[in-house]
Amino acid sequence: MSLARSKVFGLTRQYIHQQATTSVLISRNFCAAPPSYQYIKTEKTGTDGRVALIQLNRPKALNALCDGLMTELTQALTAFNNDKTVGAIVITGSEKAFAAGADIKEMQNKTMAENYTTGFLEYWENVSKMRKPVIAAVNGYALGGGCEVAMMCDIVYAGEKAKFGQPEITIGTIPGGGGTQRLTRAIGKSRAMEMNLTGTPISAQEASDWGLVARIFPPESLVEEAIKKADKIASHSKIIVQLCKEATNASQELPLQEGLRLEKRLFHATFATNDRKEGMTAFVEKRKPAWTDS
Repeated sequence: MSLARSKVFGLTRQYIHQQATTSVLISRNFCAAPPSYQYIKTEKTGTDGRVALIQLNRPKALNALCDGLMTELTQALTAFNNDKTVGAIVITGSEKAFAAGADIKEMQNKTMAENYTTGFLEYWENVSKMRKPVIAAVNGYALGGGCEVAMMCDIVYAGEKAKFGQPEITIGTIPGGGGTQRLTRAIGKSRAMEMNLTGTPISAQEASDWGLVARIFPPESLVEEAIKKADKIASHSKIIVQLCKEATNASQELPLQEGLRLEKRLFHATFATNDRKEGMTAFVEKRKPAWTDS
């Protein structure tokens, strides 16, 4: 095996190990959602309740992402991720703010040693590690940590008046939840550098033109439209949807040739499922498939 091939193979093996480890950690730390929340609201909606809706709910603080809110968000996401009746998840805020950033008052007196030894912000990444698709429905401000949480989701929809930005530079720090990494992958180095170094937010239209946002909707219909898209996703086989999400996410972490190899492996893996057989049989017989998620 060549050195280059060996290195690429090692990257794939490391990627697969990280995915497996993540799933174990999530299920161990957040086994079930508590009966009520302080900082978020949750409900099941869509056809037969197959879409989970999570609303960030700190209106007086413009949904600033305090530790309590992020802990509850991770708990709710994990509970829905483990709920066999749920096929997709939508996260939203209010029409005024998706989330105006991390809670500055909570961070103000932290030290470098405290942040490093406690792994400050590391658990935020759990948002990006759900097996099921997660959609961000962004109205109003998505700034700093709010923009980063939106980017942790699989699809971002925006209201026409939404604003996206990484203003950390204006308060003497830098993005710590993916603002220098996911943003650069989404919109390119030059535009990400401009946003991160000036701290100036961009409009929903700019975010769409640059590839950060998939679609724009009127603010009053944004959540409804996001639920419709989630409901469409949830109408497919859950196991196949999750395999497709895994393959697509791998494109952000693996070299092209190894990503293509992983895609082929996962494509081949679908042929071990009952739903692949059912889907193709239903197509040939010109009927609607009856998924069993197996």
